[in-house]
Amino acid sequence: MSIAAVIITKDEERNIAVCLESLRWVDEIIVVDACSVDRTVEIARTYTDRVFVRPWPGYGPQKNFGIDQAGADWILIVDADERVTEALRDEILRTLRQGPPSDVVGYEIPRRNFFYGKWIRGSGYYPDYQLRLFKRSAGRYDDVLLHEHLCLDGRVARLTNPLDHDSMPTIGRHVRKMMRYTTLGAQEKLKSSSRVTGWEVGAHHLGTILKTYLLRRGYRDGIHGLIVALFAGLHTFVKYAKAWEASQERGEGITG
Repeated sequence: MSIAAVIITKDEERNIAVCLESLRWVDEIIVVDACSVDRTVEIARTYTDRVFVRPWPGYGPQKNFGIDQAGADWILIVDADERVTEALRDEILRTLRQGPPSDVVGYEIPRRNFFYGKWIRGSGYYPDYQLRLFKRSAGRYDDVLLHEHLCLDGRVARLTNPLDHDSMPTIGRHVRKMMRYTTLGAQEKLKSSSRVTGWEVGAHHLGTILKTYLLRRGYRDGIHGLIVALFAGLHTFVKYAKAWEASQERGEGITG
């Protein structure tokens, strides 16, 4: 069975070469770029001629566009800051060569998340299963602003070897990514609730820290785990605070 890798990008010159190098074994590599202003497109074209540049429509629509360009039987979705390990490559090839069960249309892949150079085993970040390998004809992504969902018509199984994710290489990049994602998260929050209270802002902030560090055993990763937990709480706080501010500006029943 043939495999197409689909990668969406925006200003990823730091990551894209290593990502695509880990995908040389697939039958098709499709890169969909959102009008990068760095060397992302130039670098990508040294690996594949299937590079498409188009304005950003959202995560789900951009991935769906990439899927539509593929002719392979199976799709492997990979982010620019991720790497397919050799063990995962071999497992994917072996699984598809042997033939999946007739009712299986997709596979979740465990992901190893690296923060500041360290693999984070606690905090709920491992195994962090991601639905990334699926039959091209089996489904599509939805169109939420953040954390788009792949909707498949059929059963999903799991692979055992990991996908590596260089999630937060530095504190600075973590802050920049957090600011972007909290804006999207706040917008998504206001789709389901027009009212955000001060209690929600504070309680979710503190609750996220305790859940990440204690319940999900972030403490196992030492100082890295502590920083990850505090960032998780900060992310939640900023998201809810942005939602509070936006709903206040709309004059929709804000309470203290």
